Amino acid sequence: MKIAVVGLGLIGGSMALVLKQKGFATKVFGVDNQEAHTLKALELGIVDEITNLDDAIANSDLIILSAPVSACATLLPLVLDQVKHQIVLDTGSTKMSLLDAVKGHAKRGRYIATHPMWGTEFSGPEAATEDAFDGRANVICNATESDKDALATVEHLYTLLGMYNVYMEGKDHDVHVAYVSHISHITSFALANTVLEKEKEENAIFELASAGFESTVRLAKSSPAMWMPIFKQNKENVLDVLNEHITQLRKFKSCIEKENWAYLTELMENANKIKHVLDREE
Repeated sequence: MKIAVVGLGLIGGSMALVLKQKGFATKVFGVDNQEAHTLKALELGIVDEITNLDDAIANSDLIILSAPVSACATLLPLVLDQVKHQIVLDTGSTKMSLLDAVKGHAKRGRYIATHPMWGTEFSGPEAATEDAFDGRANVICNATESDKDALATVEHLYTLLGMYNVYMEGKDHDVHVAYVSHISHITSFALANTVLEKEKEENAIFELASAGFESTVRLAKSSPAMWMPIFKQNKENVLDVLNEHITQLRKFKSCIEKENWAYLTELMENANKIKHVLDREE
């Protein structure tokens, strides 16, 4: 199968590598508006040919939109305008802006709304890896609105990537990812800014930062060009989770101010319950 990858970054590049390695993709066309990305993707063997969007659509059987979600919301209707038999999927971290963009479109059935739940703080084609998706969840949204043959192909694609498919409505997806993904990035960005504002000695940060600090602030290295559109597209859900997070921070602040160590211990013990969720314990 010939595929086109629009957006040659971490996710799109990794998908191309794995699908080529698995034999699913016989040829990969690459589309990106950054020349440095196209050159690097060719150099690394992520894509076989760089082309423009129109030619990529015409010559492919499946199109993967892996650009920032704001760009995909604009691109998706234009891509569907040109497809005949082709299948189109996106990998965006929010879904409703894309689902709304093609609601009622004559070719809506050829589109599958997906979100592979994997990523790192790195970006660009040089960050792509074949060891990306194994054992991770892929979310497919509003599956009943897609053609059965297109859906089956995309389900198989993600199985080849080593992922398992989870199904939900787009609105539910956007709420859930605000709580389990988007707030983590906001917290990391904010913590990095806090440390940079209060700790002026870079050597002290470098030398004294523990593994715990590094793991917490790691996401602050993520690309603003990717995450600003996500926060914008999922504004209401992000504000909801952010308000709750601020409420929790105020509880911790109040305990320390008032030396209410018993309640502080209770808050931490309650937080410990997350291990049962993350470890899939009963």
